[in-house]
Amino acid sequence: MSISTIIKSIQDIMRKDAGVDGDAQRLSQLSWLLFLKIFDAQEEEIEFETENYKSPIPDKYLWRNWAANKEGMTGDALLDFTNNELIPEIKSLQTPKDTNPRGFVVREGMSEAFNYMKNGTLLRQVINKLNEIDFTSSEERHLFGDLYEQLLKDLQSAGNSGEFYTPRAVTRFTVQMINPKLGESIYDPACGTGGFLACSIDLLREQIKTAKDQKMLQTSVSGIEKKQLPHLLCTTNMMLHGIEVPQQIRQGNTLNRPLSSIDAHEMVDAIVTNPPFGGNEEDGIEKNFPSDMQTRETADLFLQYIIEVLKNGGRAAVVLPDGTLFGEGVKTKIKKLLLDECNLHTLVRLPNSVFAPYTSIKTNILFFEKGTPTKEVWYYEVPLPKGVKAFNKTKPMKLDDFADCTEWWGKGKSITDKTKRKDRQENELAWRVSIDDIIARNYNLDIKNPHVEDVISHDPEELLSNYAEQQSQIQGLRDQLKSILADALESKA
Repeated sequence: MSISTIIKSIQDIMRKDAGVDGDAQRLSQLSWLLFLKIFDAQEEEIEFETENYKSPIPDKYLWRNWAANKEGMTGDALLDFTNNELIPEIKSLQTPKDTNPRGFVVREGMSEAFNYMKNGTLLRQVINKLNEIDFTSSEERHLFGDLYEQLLKDLQSAGNSGEFYTPRAVTRFTVQMINPKLGESIYDPACGTGGFLACSIDLLREQIKTAKDQKMLQTSVSGIEKKQLPHLLCTTNMMLHGIEVPQQIRQGNTLNRPLSSIDAHEMVDAIVTNPPFGGNEEDGIEKNFPSDMQTRETADLFLQYIIEVLKNGGRAAVVLPDGTLFGEGVKTKIKKLLLDECNLHTLVRLPNSVFAPYTSIKTNILFFEKGTPTKEVWYYEVPLPKGVKAFNKTKPMKLDDFADCTEWWGKGKSITDKTKRKDRQENELAWRVSIDDIIARNYNLDIKNPHVEDVISHDPEELLSNYAEQQSQIQGLRDQLKSILADALESKA
């Protein structure tokens, strides 16, 4: 049985429970159960490899001792144990971060856990279904991405529009072109469920040759996530990818500190991220940024932060909407900062519907390196595959859709050679624009493919898609105008 089928069965069971109200609660319930199951699976591996290992949590609360037996506790006894022992005891563990880091991780992971289920028999059924998944299996570990995608789709349907699942094709391509090296610090300041970091770990693991390398991997990636639920899922994801103590995955608002307070030891070698866009930060967050570039638009603040936290010579790949490219006002100043302090060497324009069904907003991946100003920007427009009018949940974007872009990226057979970006050529999908031309456009980076003529289509589906896209752009402009007006009124107050 596939993981998605098991998850659907679990959701169907939860729907029978009077205590679980809606997809958001079902997702929260499932997340902490998964976390404890996967934590215990990792504990078993560590116990096997480490002599005299002692778990950071009491044996009584390890998954194997209360949940693994399908004929084990059920009904009121299971409810009483879960509500009055398991969750409260783990939340109150005395596990200092410096002396008991794994205990700290499990306590933090469970800090906001709550058992919504009121029927202990149904809870046992859910647990038994979860036990059908073997997370010690490398195959099923990789299938966990499917589970995440399913969970986030459910979260989306629950009305939490801020949660976007970044397609694995996008994360894989992005990380591949950043080409992380073992020993470098790889960071995602808006890590969500950890897709970019998990992909980075996969590529770093291919470079491991010694026990020292393995130890180095454990501290190579880091991330911050604002919301508790994605943070828990990210922590779980890191454990599944072999990070024994994912304490470097922190919960908090990345932007909630002055930009000027970032120290040299906090700077990183590489950033791969898809920061939230289309939303605004709470009042006061903008004060953490230079006075002439203050805004409450989340994506704009993240871009400033990323530029600041990169080391000289560091590189970044950031997914951003079209609005960032053509926006004016504060956006213009931020783009000037980017082009002055970094080499924005490549801008990959993604096809429409990449993030369907979450949003129809057009998106791009900006690749840049800090330390030298931009002289020219290469654009590459990734087309929809032949015969495909739009991506959707049944036909998502695939890594193969980036094959031509990867081949074009640079001369050489290996990714390392390609990322040197030698001998690039213009073609029907690739073009370059000088910094002088960009400055003349008042830093408008929304530059269309000069090799493609505008073609009027009369296809109803395409017309509807274009209409939806235009409406999305209009809404983005409205939001931008509201933000500008709010900033102007605040400055006059």
